[in-house]
Amino acid sequence: MAVLDSSASTGSSAPQRGITKEERKVIFASSLGTVFEWYDFYLYGSLAAIIAKHFFTGVNETTAFIFALLAFAAGFAVRPFGAIVFGRLGDMIGRKYTFLITIVIMGLSTAVVGLLPSYATIGVAAPVILITLRLLQGLALGGEYGGAATYVAEHAPKGKRGFFTAWIQTTATLGLFLSLLVILACRTAMGTEAFEAWGWRIPFLLSILLLAISVYIRMQLNESPVFMKMKAEGKASKAPLTESFGRWENLKVVIMSLLGGTAGQAVVWYTGQFYALFFLLQTLKIDPQTANLLIAGSLLIGTPFFILFGSLSDRIGRKPIIIAGCILAALTYFPIFKGLTEYGNPDVFVAQEQNPVVVVADPAQCSFQFDPVGKARFTSSCDIAKTLLAKRAIPYENQAAEPGSVAQVRIGERVLQSFDGSSLAAADFKAQNDAFTTTLGGALKEAGYPEKADPAKIHYPMVLLLLTILVIYVTMVYGPIAAWLVELFPARIRYTSMSLPYHIGNGWFGGFLPTVAFAMVAATGDIYYGLWYPIVIAVMTAVLGTFFLPETKDRDINHT
Repeated sequence: MAVLDSSASTGSSAPQRGITKEERKVIFASSLGTVFEWYDFYLYGSLAAIIAKHFFTGVNETTAFIFALLAFAAGFAVRPFGAIVFGRLGDMIGRKYTFLITIVIMGLSTAVVGLLPSYATIGVAAPVILITLRLLQGLALGGEYGGAATYVAEHAPKGKRGFFTAWIQTTATLGLFLSLLVILACRTAMGTEAFEAWGWRIPFLLSILLLAISVYIRMQLNESPVFMKMKAEGKASKAPLTESFGRWENLKVVIMSLLGGTAGQAVVWYTGQFYALFFLLQTLKIDPQTANLLIAGSLLIGTPFFILFGSLSDRIGRKPIIIAGCILAALTYFPIFKGLTEYGNPDVFVAQEQNPVVVVADPAQCSFQFDPVGKARFTSSCDIAKTLLAKRAIPYENQAAEPGSVAQVRIGERVLQSFDGSSLAAADFKAQNDAFTTTLGGALKEAGYPEKADPAKIHYPMVLLLLTILVIYVTMVYGPIAAWLVELFPARIRYTSMSLPYHIGNGWFGGFLPTVAFAMVAATGDIYYGLWYPIVIAVMTAVLGTFFLPETKDRDINHT
């Protein structure tokens, strides 16, 4: 049942032909510029742990990382607003010049991050400026994707829109891949200590060079033929925001393309790339260089599948591939991430099986330990125990105790008593906390919980295989999505209409995924609990997309 199928299909695909020189130029120029823009955006996500140490040192370690992820998510939060601003411009003045503006904003904002003084130098101004730059990046990216996807689709011959736009879909993964390679090269060349002290700035500063190349390439492009024809006929929209969101006929398609399309696509994408990386680094404690190489390897293997599924969608349709990707992800995330633990840090996996950790505490004494201003004191016996376990990324279960009782940490058969620090002087609290930290650390070590993953015990082929499966899910949901969105909306308001659901889906549902998922883990102690977030969203999208969105592969996209 496709209740939103307000535009008739035009029949079977046109006969296939080769790609012309001009079409190759369009695909290459649009894709390469977008790769560089995603590179700029992803650098922050790849370096979130290091950035937390430089810009959020005024809070505790767990809060610093969550706060760094929030700053990462801030760029996603404003993407819908960028979609509105630049989508409107793209529908009124053209696709080409709009995404020239977006890439300049993105490149300059990224370069300034590389020059920004740390918290130790300028205090709270450092994170404030950093978040401001992230907001600018998000605004720019909000206008970028819709322009690039629309531009390429409007140059594509009938029957090849999925194939053409799939090249744009590779750019996000290639941008992440490029950022990981640059980070690895810098880290290897200067050593981990120097890289984490100052060398992390170099990848950001390189964006100046990438910006110059991108602007030059995009200046060589001509405007979209669909837009030029529409403009010549006087059919271009004079109020794209009103037409897109002020008229129910189009607004209902916008809403359903979000809930039944881009929301699920987004959570599958960000789970498969970003959350997987953070899981390797923060939860499994795998060495950053090793984790980045494993992710880069999975991206290298998986990226051709964008083109495969984009091209396949020209034959069998966009919807079945995207929905299948959402369903497969929802069904297999738990076993895949448990497999990453088993093969990535087998000591943790075995210790969790043989000596599970349980925090036995009065629930009233246990708080959600998020301290954005660095002023809260977590001094209850429950909070003290959970803080120490969280720092070590130790998975644990919760068990309710008698009201007012002092929390205990059970590690297998061993029981450790925490302490109540609420009435202790600072010096006494520090002394008892240090002693408890030493005792707990020793008990965890005896139970087999390592401080870091042992490189000699990592099953690299299996970890790479599991990460590659996650990337293939990404290619299923992301490869055909651009063509689907372009075909859902008329040319006169296409840039605006498709950009908003795409960036709400990817900016909000996807962008906040690492933060929400890690907060869920921190609240429960279950290292897999955060996976419920993408699973629920993916199932929602599969259901709504199946029943309320049409198949569009044979539509004429020239209609206004």
